[in-house]
Amino acid sequence: MCQDGKMFLLSDRFMALDSSLDAALQQLREVRLKLLRLHKALLESERVTYEQSYGRIASSGEFFRLVVDHEWFSWLRPISQFIIQMDDVIHAKEPVELQQVNSLLEQAKMMLQPVEEGTSMEKRYYQAIQRDPDIALMHGEISYLLHRSKPLN
Repeated sequence: MCQDGKMFLLSDRFMALDSSLDAALQQLREVRLKLLRLHKALLESERVTYEQSYGRIASSGEFFRLVVDHEWFSWLRPISQFIIQMDDVIHAKEPVELQQVNSLLEQAKMMLQPVEEGTSMEKRYYQAIQRDPDIALMHGEISYLLHRSKPLN
């Protein structure tokens, strides 16, 4: 302990940072779980719409190939890649910085914006929300989770 109490202040600052990081990581885990559920629902919704235009998809293997290669599903690939980025941070063996977690949470906010006349992804996401009430509900849940608190510093 220092005479003037500065050591306690420094210790309190580190405890606050740990607490902020823990809270941000918990929020990231919750967003990830909801995003996985949303991603699955978007894939299924796009599958139904695809089949209305092109006919039935014969197998899960064919569906996987379409998701990976076909332009119809290309707008969902950034979401898949983003989930992997989240996993990398959540399961990192090296220490994670609060800024990394906050950055991912901000990216999620930016990515999940349905806009009727926006980018291709924003338009397709908007259309999925309009056509499927379950997707609209999931979007609301993720939006609430992302906006319920500001990024922690």
